[in-house]
Amino acid sequence: MAEAQNGGGSWGSFLKSIASFNGDLASLTAPPFILSSTSLTEFSSYWCEHPAIFAAPAKESDPAKRALLVLKWFLTTLRQQYASRSEQYGNEKKPLNPFLGELFLGKWEDAAGTTELTSEQVSHHPPATAYSITNAGTGVHLEGYNAQKASFSKTINIKQIGHAVLTIPAPGSKEPDTYLITLPSLHIEGLVFGSPFIELDGASYITSSTGFTAKIDYSGRGWLSGKKNSFTASLYRSGNEKDILFNVTGQWSKNFEIYSGSAKHNSKSTLIETWDPEQFPVSKLIVAPVEQQHPLESRRAWGKVAAAIAKADLDLVGREKSKIENAQREMRAKEKAEGRTWERRYFSTPDGAEAVLAQLGPLVGLAADGDSDKTGGLWRFDQRKAEKARSLPPLSDDETAKLAKELLGQ
Repeated sequence: MAEAQNGGGSWGSFLKSIASFNGDLASLTAPPFILSSTSLTEFSSYWCEHPAIFAAPAKESDPAKRALLVLKWFLTTLRQQYASRSEQYGNEKKPLNPFLGELFLGKWEDAAGTTELTSEQVSHHPPATAYSITNAGTGVHLEGYNAQKASFSKTINIKQIGHAVLTIPAPGSKEPDTYLITLPSLHIEGLVFGSPFIELDGASYITSSTGFTAKIDYSGRGWLSGKKNSFTASLYRSGNEKDILFNVTGQWSKNFEIYSGSAKHNSKSTLIETWDPEQFPVSKLIVAPVEQQHPLESRRAWGKVAAAIAKADLDLVGREKSKIENAQREMRAKEKAEGRTWERRYFSTPDGAEAVLAQLGPLVGLAADGDSDKTGGLWRFDQRKAEKARSLPPLSDDETAKLAKELLGQ
């Protein structure tokens, strides 16, 4: 991103503003010139741009190998989630902050059959996005939610709050396998040069009801391998981290290699598979035409903002964003005055403690409440709500216009 000038702002002045800002950077209004035209609700699709790999563990009967396939799937999502928007690096921009109730709906149709995506902004203060992805043919289902807390210390550091739960029908068993997935932290490199890109750091985990845990350690240039986006991962029996069954090493944005045993024995004879993303193009996500979308769906709701960003009309970007933000403030004030809250369309917060977190959370340092105080709740996909939402008839033109005016100021 070259040094940007507009309306008295610049890349340099933006850096000064975040360096002097105290608190969560998520609450800081970003200048239009660094905005992406994509909302954060769309980022949920990055979990499943290779549906066949997402669904593959359902066909594996061996629990250890199934856990390895889950780890492989997770690793293949990292490139999509954190690098696909800036393949040449240095082009990462700030996504649009979703409004409460914003939706992003889509599906994939490929060799894995139909895989459906539902993403909804379930909380605004604090901001949190929930998602559900289901492969119809196998019943493999992912649900989760995440929020981000950003701070500045030499660079922008982002802690991802939340988790994901993957359920996989197990061959020959009435109960599905359950995998609890934690999220990596990240920071933004290249800020000083006006060429930002994402680097992951720390560690994340995948632990399962079948007794296997995977740990992924992230590092960047100048650390383990001297290459950006580097990682190492190990799969072991839960509670026995030194007895490694499989290990993976490489760059999450490029190639990685899967080996049996521990890394100290890696060789051609222990190599199981090499993953090269260039050999596996992503499946195209099918989204309804904008004119057929619900007014709260991301691409329709943010359409005027996205068009203004595409034209580099930064004044218009600001005006169109303000319409949505002001309408949302008015709606929240109206709800408060009437003593009601916004009804989530696809997700709910379960009553009481949840068995998955109680059983698996302690293995990966995840609180029994899923850090719900930081995400507006412990969010789970609600099948009854989904069936109700999907059974509703399409809105009339008058209903669409009324909702767009009331909720989005359009």
